[in-house]
Amino acid sequence: MPEVLFAGPDGRLEGRYHHAKDRGAPLALILHPHPLHGGTMNNRITYTMYQSFQKLGFSVMRFNFRGVGRSQGRYDGGFGEISDAAAALDWMQAVNPSHGGLWIAGYSFGAFVGMQLLMRRPEISGWISVAPPASHYDFGFLAPCPCGGLMIHGDADELVPEISVRKLVDKLNTQKNVSVDYRIFAGADHVFANHAEQIAEGIEDYVRKTMARRNMALAAD
Repeated sequence: MPEVLFAGPDGRLEGRYHHAKDRGAPLALILHPHPLHGGTMNNRITYTMYQSFQKLGFSVMRFNFRGVGRSQGRYDGGFGEISDAAAALDWMQAVNPSHGGLWIAGYSFGAFVGMQLLMRRPEISGWISVAPPASHYDFGFLAPCPCGGLMIHGDADELVPEISVRKLVDKLNTQKNVSVDYRIFAGADHVFANHAEQIAEGIEDYVRKTMARRNMALAAD
C-alpha cells in the first residue's frame, strides 16, 4: 500500500495506491466523505471499499481531497474536489495504460463527487455510491446516467433520509439501458457503525456479477 503524491489542480495530492499484478487489471478510484466533517482517505468505510477492490484484483487508489492530510490547497465546495478526482484518474490511467476498465466508488460526499465525475469521464464503466447525499445535493445532472451501478444506503441514516435515495434510484431506473442495484441495510446509520462487513460483501458481490456479465457478453460477440 505505497504512498503516492501526484499533481492536482491546486497543488500536490496525497494518496495510497495498490498496483495489481495483472497488467490488464481494471482500475478503481475511491472517494472519501466531506472534508469539513472529518472525511479522509483513512475513513473506515472508504478503507473498506479500497480493500474490497484490492481483493477483487483491481489496481486501486484512495486519496485525500485538497486541504486534507498532506494534500495541498483548501476545500472548494465540491467543484475543486471533482477536479482533484479527475487528476487522480489521470494518474492511474497513466500508470496503467493497458487497464481493463475503470470504476469509481464514493462514500457520502465522495459519492456525489464520484457521480459528477461519471458524467465527465465516459471511460468510467462502473460505479458504487454508498450513502449518496441525495437530500443535500441535486443529482439531477445524472440525465442521462451513462451506465448502471450499485447504491447502498441505511434505513436508519439520520443525515440522509432513505426515501430521498430511493427517489433517486427510481428516477435513474426509468432511464434507458440503466439499471441501479439498490441495497438497503436494516439498522444502518450514516456512518455504518456496524455494517462495514456488509458493505464489503455487497460491493464484491455486485462487481463480480457485473464483470462476469460483461465477460459473457464479450465472449458472445
